[in-house]
Amino acid sequence: MSDSQTTSSPATAHGAPTDHAAPASDAGPNAARAARAASPAWELLLPSVALPARQRGRALQRALRDAITSGRIAGGTRLPASRELAADLGVSRGLITDAYEQLTAEGYLRSGQGAGTWVSGAVRCAVPAGPERTDDAREPAIGFLPGTPDLSLFPRAAWTAAHRRALARLPHEALGYPDPRGLPELREALAGLLTRRRGVVADPERIVVCSGVAQALTLVGAVLAGRGGGPLLAAGAAPAPARGGAGGGRWAGAAATETVGAVQGRDVAATVVGPARPVVALEDPGTAAYRGLFAAVGVDAVPLAVGAEGIDPAELAATGARGAVLTPSHQFPSGIAYSARRRSGLLDWARAADGLLVEDDYDGDFRYDRAPVGALQGLDPGRVVYTGSVSKSLAPGLRLGWMVVPQPLVDEVVERKRTMDLGHPVLDQALFADLIGRGDYDRQLRRCQRAYRERRDALVTALAEHFPGTRVTGIAAGLHVIAHLPERYGPRESFLARAQRAGVALAPLDAYACGTAPELHARPGVRLVLGYAHLSPSRIVAAVRQLRHPDR
Repeated sequence: MSDSQTTSSPATAHGAPTDHAAPASDAGPNAARAARAASPAWELLLPSVALPARQRGRALQRALRDAITSGRIAGGTRLPASRELAADLGVSRGLITDAYEQLTAEGYLRSGQGAGTWVSGAVRCAVPAGPERTDDAREPAIGFLPGTPDLSLFPRAAWTAAHRRALARLPHEALGYPDPRGLPELREALAGLLTRRRGVVADPERIVVCSGVAQALTLVGAVLAGRGGGPLLAAGAAPAPARGGAGGGRWAGAAATETVGAVQGRDVAATVVGPARPVVALEDPGTAAYRGLFAAVGVDAVPLAVGAEGIDPAELAATGARGAVLTPSHQFPSGIAYSARRRSGLLDWARAADGLLVEDDYDGDFRYDRAPVGALQGLDPGRVVYTGSVSKSLAPGLRLGWMVVPQPLVDEVVERKRTMDLGHPVLDQALFADLIGRGDYDRQLRRCQRAYRERRDALVTALAEHFPGTRVTGIAAGLHVIAHLPERYGPRESFLARAQRAGVALAPLDAYACGTAPELHARPGVRLVLGYAHLSPSRIVAAVRQLRHPDR
């Protein structure tokens, strides 16, 4: 950095860059130096030079970088010579020179022999955050929204102990890039657990560990898109070439590029050309987010109405779908269990149409008043993808799940998992395998089941007391119930408005409808999906009372 650089005043916030310093006043160069050091831009540098000597260099670079990106020093501003800025700030010239050189290397500054140092014109200020919300609407103080377990039941002590044991036991080489199928010991442990608790035919070689059911569905969708209209599971079906992505997404024309994942922070995309997108059927009412997951990998979704026994296989056949996503053990949100007749009919459809059934066993571990309904997958493991996770039994934030895949699809699912994220974190897998192997996970399930049964009973009792005549369904399993309130408590819109004023968040059943079940909207009365797992019995009773008497 040349000492011959002329000193200039940096632009203050929103000010224009200045190429030459203004003439010094009668007070002389000391006054000019003081004015420069006290300018808003240089004030940002003062705290960094007040730090201990070993910390000043990086702190000065960070402060100068922040001043540029925030716009306090505008693009095109000429900076003071290193010698003069060092004197102004009371630091060594080398500190300023190092900062200038580092930011020049990063592209924030530009310099030339004898031309001085300037803020690069390529730098763009960060977009300021929007104004804070000033919504005066009352936020719900309590909510019956379904889908969340009681996170205070997370077994912190057992998890911490398992973490230590897993770290002590894992060899160094196990911390490298993992097998995309999952850690072998976890797949072995899951095979035993799923066979014992859910009746799943679970060969460890067909288990893929993934980031919850959402990723499992994304992987299935990518495989369906890759197969297109070709054979899926029929004899002689050959796997499609593995790609990082599939399908045309929501912007599909004859061809489109769709991002389906990331590898080390880089998007992975692929172009798929084809005249038609595969179709998957979804339950109605059901989980609306599934549609977006499949759309992101180039698969269209069609809703099918859920009747008293489940979706109708004849209606499924009429859609031309290649697959269907089901919650047959405890349908979400209606709470029904698919009848044996419907299960058999859906498997017949899959065999006849070379189709695939995807079983989302989202709360299969929680049964209260009846024997557990076994997994659909156990009836035909060659036609059903079984999926599950720890989101309800431990915590959704762990992002830990699994899928049991029909043998003809295993290699393709594994390759797409590899492309999507290079495999699931090894330490979490080793830790969970330890919990299963020592029996800690079974103890956690029993603990949760006792707590959730008590909360369900508290909710049913409170509804009977404060809303006489309410019919409650779906109570034998899961973490939510359906409350059918008599017509006198409606209309629906008025009831929900009163609940909002009372500070109680509610989800009506028809909020989960996709349009193929018009009776959800046509029936009189108020029907609610009430999640209770995350609330203590006392809070459940208080919230129901508040719903009935919102002005008290």
